[in-house]
Amino acid sequence: MIIDYSDEIKKLIDKIEYFWKHLDIDSNKQKLAELQKKASRKNFWDDTENAKKVMDKISKLEEEINDIYTLKKELLEIQLMNQLALEGKDNDLASEVTIKISELIKDVKEFELKKIFTEKDDKLPAIINIHPGAGGTESQDWANMLMRMYMRWADKKAFKTEIISIFYGEEAGIKSATFTIDGKFAYGLLKVDKGVHRLVRLSPFDAAHRRHTSFASVEVTPLIKNDIDIKLEQKDLKVETYRSSGPGGQHVNVTDSAVRITHLPTGIIVQCQKERSQTLNRRTALTILISRLHQREIDLREIKKEKLHKQKKEIAWGSQIRSYILHPYKMIKDHRTGLEVTKVTEVLDGDIDIFLKKFQ
Repeated sequence: MIIDYSDEIKKLIDKIEYFWKHLDIDSNKQKLAELQKKASRKNFWDDTENAKKVMDKISKLEEEINDIYTLKKELLEIQLMNQLALEGKDNDLASEVTIKISELIKDVKEFELKKIFTEKDDKLPAIINIHPGAGGTESQDWANMLMRMYMRWADKKAFKTEIISIFYGEEAGIKSATFTIDGKFAYGLLKVDKGVHRLVRLSPFDAAHRRHTSFASVEVTPLIKNDIDIKLEQKDLKVETYRSSGPGGQHVNVTDSAVRITHLPTGIIVQCQKERSQTLNRRTALTILISRLHQREIDLREIKKEKLHKQKKEIAWGSQIRSYILHPYKMIKDHRTGLEVTKVTEVLDGDIDIFLKKFQ
């Protein structure tokens, strides 16, 4: 049976036309022509700084215009192929249409993400730090549930994950965890989840099976590798080594290969235990530290612009960004957008896009 993709094609036509109008491509084509004319003048490079800005604008406009023209071209080809497949009852051509329309849907989604995530760091991998609040085993188990939620989210998107350091609780859960998620716009997608997450449930660790409220903080930082001007001085670093531990406290490695680095001026602590080599763990820890310092500079700039509170919120009641209620009813509520969903199991299994998209 040959599938008619006319409806899907119509939706893609509408989507691309929306992009064309919303991004004002006709006007941008005119701007590009004017900038290119300006760049062709003999004295253009006399003012190097201004010339670089103009060339940067040209590059961005060219990329945007070329991308949307490519989408339109691919769509026209699919439209013609679909028509020919239907008229000629060509199964092979119809199969090719199925593949191409799937690829185009992905390309359109990627183009949309590029227009949404315009900050320099948005395209970078994300570093996730999770710390339980007060509450011992209960909060530590909640922190572990959150880590699993983000890991499952990444798996569903075929994003790469890597645990940098993890410290397990004595009975259950984790005392802290740092891991990376690497995929297209990973940081841009996840940065809105930075904050305190609250869980209400009947505790599996309470003999009386009473209702407990737990908190855990989630920090999201872009993973910076090279393109950043942050200098670290040895005198500002306290470097310690220790043995990696698994659940229950057993040692994973028999040598002191794990590394903990404290940045003395800021008090930021980073740890890495993923490698058997102390040198490799130190290198990774320094990369994480630079990324955390970069994020700190961004946060400080936002504070000056009055975009953030001047005091860090306590990991406790009233400061949460999202609540996960498992008892006496089931609901997850984002306190910033007011969005409420009842599919608690699905969300905890990684289906968090419904919350992330509210900020796009």
